[in-house]
This record gives sequence, C-alpha cells and structure tokens, in this order.
Amino acid sequence: MQPGLKVFAPASVANIACGYDVLGFALEGPGDEIVVRFSGEKGLRITQITGAQGKLPYEVERNTAGFAAQKLLEHLGETDRGIDMEIHKKMPFGSGLGSSAASAAAAVMAINELLKRPLEKRELLPFAVLGEQVADGAYHADNVAPALLGGIVLVRDNEELDVHRLPVPRGLHAAVVHPDVKILTKDARQVLSPQVSLQQMIQQTGNIAGLVVGLYQSDLDLIARSLEDVVIEPQRASLIPNFYRVKEAALQAGALGCSISGAGPSIFALNANSVIAERAGKSMQRAFLDAGIDCRLYLSPINQEGAIKL
Repeated sequence: MQPGLKVFAPASVANIACGYDVLGFALEGPGDEIVVRFSGEKGLRITQITGAQGKLPYEVERNTAGFAAQKLLEHLGETDRGIDMEIHKKMPFGSGLGSSAASAAAAVMAINELLKRPLEKRELLPFAVLGEQVADGAYHADNVAPALLGGIVLVRDNEELDVHRLPVPRGLHAAVVHPDVKILTKDARQVLSPQVSLQQMIQQTGNIAGLVVGLYQSDLDLIARSLEDVVIEPQRASLIPNFYRVKEAALQAGALGCSISGAGPSIFALNANSVIAERAGKSMQRAFLDAGIDCRLYLSPINQEGAIKL
C-alpha cells in the first residue's frame, strides 16, 4: 500500500445569527480527516469510513466527500487516475456544525494536494459546494467556504460563489454547545416560511450590515447589537429544547451574541475573549444539563486556515 496524504477540514458555524446562508466562520475543531493515495485500480474508490456508525455510503456518487472529489477529478481530466480515499469522521452528524461541508472541503483539498496542486485553494470551492449539496440538497457555501478557506466569510451570492473573507477582531472567541438532539438540515429548512415582512427585512439587513461594519472596525458593541436574527431563529427555536434559556445564559455570562449554529441543534456564542467564551460556554452547558439534556462544549478562536494538509 502506498503512503497516504491526510487533510483536515474544520467544523464551521453558519449564518452567524443575522446572515442566513451568507455568513459563516471556521472553528479550530472538531473536524473531519480525509486520506487519499494512488492505487493500481482505475478511478476513485472509497475504501474506508470511520466514525460514521455505518451511516455513510461507499458509493462515490452518493457520498459528500466522494462526489466533491469526483467532480474535481472530472474538471482536471483525471477520472482514470487510480485513487483510494478514506473518510474519518471526527464530528457528529446533524449537529449544525457543517459536518458534510468539512468532509467535502477536506476531500477536494486532499485530491488537489495529491495531484501536486493544479488549482489554487480558492478554486476548489465550487467542487466542495457540489459535494455538500449531496447531503442537504441546497447549493450554498456558508459552511463550505469557511471550512475550506478559514476565517469569517461573507457569501454575497451563492450561485456565483462570490465569497469574501471578513476581518476578525483580535481576541474574538466562540463557544459552541452541541446538545444531544438531532436535527437534519433538510428538516430544519422545511420549517421555514418563504414569506418575510418588510419590517423583518429592514431589521435583518441592518443587522448584517452592522455586523460587517463592526468586524471591519473591531467595534464589539456594534457586533453585539448586530448579532440578532429576527427571521430564522424565531422559526427554528422550538426545534431545540431549552433554547431561550441557553441563549440567556450566554448573554448573562457576557457573550456578545448567541444564536443557532447553522440548522442546529448546536448553539454558538461569540465573545470578546477566551475568558468570556469559557464562562459563557459553561453557562450554556449548565442550562442544557439542568434541563436533562447532555451536551458537549467546544471553545475556539476563529480558525484562519481552514482545510490543512497534516
């Protein structure tokens, strides 16, 4: 067996409260690992999957990582190349932390590295997005872009993948609590109304604009005022037991803002520094535990690297 090449891609928080499908940031961990190596057999094969409890298919066309990698190979004219792929899931399914996005991002970067980087990292984004689409049926980059590129990312247009990195104020830390509750992205999208009132539109666009300005100016007060979701959070809150108590616990502990991570059930809080992040995270964790819900806490600065070769 030839030696393998390993790539890690991190979990991510999508939406960041007010930026549904257009904002996201990367965490230091958890994340997924992809291992690829050349083989003597023609084509791409998935040879091993760990950490998935048998929930992921080995068929390339039905697998998020496999499909993303295959689309990249088609673009490069390398579909006859013999490549074996291993998928090592190191994060939970249906967590709202971009599990499928991490796998897709790691897969395309691993293939690109194996083939001696024919594309720049940013050029891999369309193929990773196609991979995640296999998992949730939607074409959006708010998880995939930060998982691949790192940082806080604004997706001006998903169809065009008009993606931009935003500044990260010094010291900014996230606390993310993942409760033992399962919500699939497809299900979380089905509860959303297609109708938004004029007042909601005004408030939400004001908040997303304020958040962007706050990031550029490192204005923590403006960031805190802008981390409010008046459209999506009210519709999804009922899917997460004890959500509003958890959110209040984070804010009382000094968090700048708190909302649902992606489709949930994970809840994130952004904080001015690591000390407040730990305090807010533990308060969120206690609020879940007091309701009899087991949960796991992740504390992280904003990951500026995204997917990396290990």
